[in-house]
Amino acid sequence: MTMDLTGWLVSGLAVLLTGISKSGMGGALGGLAVPFMAIWLGPGEALAVMLPVLIAMDLAGIRAWRGKAAREELWRLVPAALVGIVLGSLVFGMLSERTVKGVLGTIAVVFAGHRLLRRVPLEASPGPSGRIFPWLCGVGSGVTSTLAHAGGPPVLIYLLTRRLSRVPHVATLVYFFTFINLAKLPFYIGIGLFSRDSLLMSLAFLPLVPVGVWLGTRLLAKIPERPFFLFATAALGISGIVLLRDALMV
Repeated sequence: MTMDLTGWLVSGLAVLLTGISKSGMGGALGGLAVPFMAIWLGPGEALAVMLPVLIAMDLAGIRAWRGKAAREELWRLVPAALVGIVLGSLVFGMLSERTVKGVLGTIAVVFAGHRLLRRVPLEASPGPSGRIFPWLCGVGSGVTSTLAHAGGPPVLIYLLTRRLSRVPHVATLVYFFTFINLAKLPFYIGIGLFSRDSLLMSLAFLPLVPVGVWLGTRLLAKIPERPFFLFATAALGISGIVLLRDALMV
C-alpha cells in the first residue's frame, strides 16, 4: 500500500475538505476522499484508511455541536441506517461499487436539480411525510456508507426536506455519522479490511482532522440560512456528479 507525493497531497486535500464539509457545510462533499485515494489505492484499502479518519472527525464534530442535533430525526434515521450497515456488509464484494455509485449519483443529481429549479425557498421546502421515507433514506445511507463511505446523499436528501435551521441540520448529520461510522467498525474488522499499513496511513492523516473541523465550524457561523441551503443542495448535486463519473469510469 503506497502512494507517491501527488497521491499524498491530493488525498490530504480531500481529507481536509471532508472535515470542512462534515463539520460545517452539510456533509454532501464528505465522500470525496475515498474516490481520490482509490486512484492510488484499491477501493477496499481506501475504505480502510478513511474509516478511522472519519471517526476522528465525527468525535471532534460532536464536541463542537454537542446538544444541538435534532434528536427526533436521529431516532428516525439511526435504526434504519444500522439495518443498512448489516445489509451492506452482507453484500460487500457481491454488489459492485460501480452499481452503487451509479444509482446513488443519479438520485442525488435528480433531487438536487429538482430543488434548485423550484421556486419554493430551499430552507422551507417540505418533504414526504410518514415513516417510509426516513427509513428508505436511513437504510440507503447505511448501505452506501458501508460500501463506499458515500452515505451522505441519502441522509442529506431526507434532512433537506425537514425545515431545520443550519446549525441543527449540521449537528444532526455529525451525530448521525458518529453512530454510523462507529457501527461500521466491527464489520470492517470482521471482513479483514484493516492492515498495519492502512492504520499507519490513517494516522498520518489525523493531524488534518482538527484543522478541517475548525474551518467548517467557522464557515458555518458566517453563512446565512439561504446561502447555506443553496450550497448544501448544490454540493449534493456535485457529489452526485462525482459518483456518476466514478461509476462510468472503466
